[in-house]
Amino acid sequence: LKAIGTGVEDFETLVLEIVRRHVPQFDEDAVTRRLSRGGRYLAVTATFVAESRRQLDALYQELSAHERVVMLL
Repeated sequence: LKAIGTGVEDFETLVLEIVRRHVPQFDEDAVTRRLSRGGRYLAVTATFVAESRRQLDALYQELSAHERVVMLL
């Protein structure tokens, strides 16, 4: 899962809080981050194995509904 958003200072924390709600066994070592060239956006990639389609859909729904998430892959 890759979330791209604004507010680079705390965007990673925001994304990881939401991921942890849906994936309790999430390993924080499976996170990468990349700042955009202009420094305006941060891409946070969280790698995990989904337990079900329902779990994945709920996670995507919550992340995509957040105002600071610009793109979700």
